[in-house]
Amino acid sequence: MAFTLDHVMMRVEDLDEAMEFYTGHFGYEEKSRWDADTFTNVHLGPADAGEDSATLELTYNHDDRTYDMGDAWGHIAVRVDDVYDAYEELMDAGVEDYRDPDSCGGRYAFVKDPDGHEIEIVQRDHGARWSLDHTMMRVEDAAEALGYWLRTFEYEHAGRWEADTFANYFMKPEDAGEEAMSVELTYNYDGRSYEMGDAWGHLAVRVDDLEEDWEAVLERESEDYRDPESCDFRYAFTKDQDGHEIELV
Repeated sequence: MAFTLDHVMMRVEDLDEAMEFYTGHFGYEEKSRWDADTFTNVHLGPADAGEDSATLELTYNHDDRTYDMGDAWGHIAVRVDDVYDAYEELMDAGVEDYRDPDSCGGRYAFVKDPDGHEIEIVQRDHGARWSLDHTMMRVEDAAEALGYWLRTFEYEHAGRWEADTFANYFMKPEDAGEEAMSVELTYNYDGRSYEMGDAWGHLAVRVDDLEEDWEAVLERESEDYRDPESCDFRYAFTKDQDGHEIELV
């Protein structure tokens, strides 16, 4: 369906090292690759992922630049059937101990990839092992952010968790498949602001007709950032209210 999350893009400083991490520890396979003059994009995911699953896009720029992680993007999350077993498996394979399940109340855990991107491990009874469950990003106004995803992409609540100091809201299209990735909007109650950084890139949503769906997004008052014509009619980009980039593909 239109606007299902297609992929999440992250920038890496050593493509071989990043590929070794995700193929070696998560069993990801290369789904596609685009080698351009100045950069390389590689899409990865589990071999047995369903058609509704999202992929991870690693972007490597050939000029050896470094990146600032910022704090406006949070993490990606991957599915496992047992969080303790999965975390122990990663530790045995030499992945650095970051936040073990006990420190997270036994509900989830966190590791980092070679570039410092945080990866949450969540226990789920659906989806391929290590498939992308959600991508978290931080927002400065929860009501505005929820309204943006509802109005622009027709997303609905897939879950929420309201704590003493923050709230997490999970959003995805109502008719999206069970394996589809959701977006997790994290709102901290203390009124803080965030730095975008450049180590995280964007979320991408699938569309049925690029030009028609782009016009719908503009009619819903989302930002005209990079229109289809400027992207050779292969994709386009808008931004949410906090400046997070969203690709239409």
